[in-house]
Amino acid sequence: MTLVEMGDYFRQLGEPAFRAKQVFTWLHRGVKSFDEMSNLSKSLRQKLAQSCHITVPRVARKQESRLDGTVKYLWELEDGNCIETVLMQYHHGNTVCISSQVGCRMGCAFCASTVAGRVRDLTPSELLDQVLFTQLDSGREISNIVLMGIGEPLDNRENVLKFLDLVNHPDGLNIGMRHISLSTCGIVPGIDYLAGLHLQLTLSVSLHAPDSETRSRIMPVNKKYDVEELFAACHRYFKTTGRRISFEYAMIDGVNDHDWQADLIARKLAGMPGHVNLIPLNDVVESPFKPSHRLSAFQKRLESHGVTATVRRSLGGDIDASCGQLRRKAMEEKEDVSGK
Repeated sequence: MTLVEMGDYFRQLGEPAFRAKQVFTWLHRGVKSFDEMSNLSKSLRQKLAQSCHITVPRVARKQESRLDGTVKYLWELEDGNCIETVLMQYHHGNTVCISSQVGCRMGCAFCASTVAGRVRDLTPSELLDQVLFTQLDSGREISNIVLMGIGEPLDNRENVLKFLDLVNHPDGLNIGMRHISLSTCGIVPGIDYLAGLHLQLTLSVSLHAPDSETRSRIMPVNKKYDVEELFAACHRYFKTTGRRISFEYAMIDGVNDHDWQADLIARKLAGMPGHVNLIPLNDVVESPFKPSHRLSAFQKRLESHGVTATVRRSLGGDIDASCGQLRRKAMEEKEDVSGK
């Protein structure tokens, strides 16, 4: 519940409005039961326990990198499904990468998150729990959030927007929109909808290919929202919001790492400031695609056209930190145990 919704609820219970803020604050400290809310009367705590529910994920697995301190969590939800969250350390603070769905139906050929498809959307509380309980378990204060984990955020738009409202609230975790990045594989109506909201977050677009033929080969979403429509939506977004878009680009050997593709990216971004984030591809067992060896050359080609391009720093290389790998392993082990 948002604080406004909670206020309405407490009025229905016949309780004073200030109780809503008390409970809201407790929840955003990570309490696991109403009994922990010490400034509430025992009768009210009992009433809430009978009529309300607090979601609490369980750490199913936790891996910490010896190389850079990256921590990867496999959270088990109350229905037995699992999601992944990754905590990363940067010079500017601690960033948490959270999932938006259990599984994903977008089917990107190079991504382990799509294995077994989409199971269900995460609720606003399950999105928030990843930030809150990662912070509590690790003891590290989180300053930045990226919605780049398992799932497509704009395929779960309503719940994601409510989560953003919750995590941004001054009586909650109070993480500003400028410290939040939302990644999409190219859901054009969702991009246009976000533009109309004028949020101060960073929009990241998983581009991965600037031409329709290549992009359709590796990203099925391109068959519904062609890359030309996607670029047009990005230009509209910038025109409406004035905010620069970050373009994620996983470098795949012999597929999307040609000079002509760098030239095409530059042409498509003309008139719109954009940042291209080149990503060293993670080897996924199920995928036939392999990491490109042309990151530096591709970066220089983009820069020669005046495009800002960086190579993403690889973190957690010793702990399966790439998206979906830990969940996939857990699923395989569960199948082995069950004999399926």
